[in-house]
Amino acid sequence: MDLPPYSPGLHKLVTLHVDETHKLTDSNGFVAVTHLILEKYSLEKVGVVVHNFENDSFTISFCLKESHICIHTWPEYNQLTLDVYLCNYLQDNSQKVKDVMADYVAYFEGTIIKDFEINR
Repeated sequence: MDLPPYSPGLHKLVTLHVDETHKLTDSNGFVAVTHLILEKYSLEKVGVVVHNFENDSFTISFCLKESHICIHTWPEYNQLTLDVYLCNYLQDNSQKVKDVMADYVAYFEGTIIKDFEINR
């Protein structure tokens, strides 16, 4: 069987500082913007889990056909961590991962504190 060379994809993890703390407590807003991002980049949602904490911070995980998008917010520290991984053995999604992350940084109007890229 002839298969194309396999490159599992890019895994990007960032920590953001966010001045607008209401965005760090608006899980519905994050879900809505994620649905727009999924449509924009033709990504397929398999499932989503949302957990809101007592202080209105949230943890959300989108399971995608292409892998996942996960977020954890800490409004008391004006921070969030975001994890985007898109894999596909038929194409390189590295630029798509970078673009998706850039859309989230713009949504949160965040400042990047930490930025890691792992080529899987």
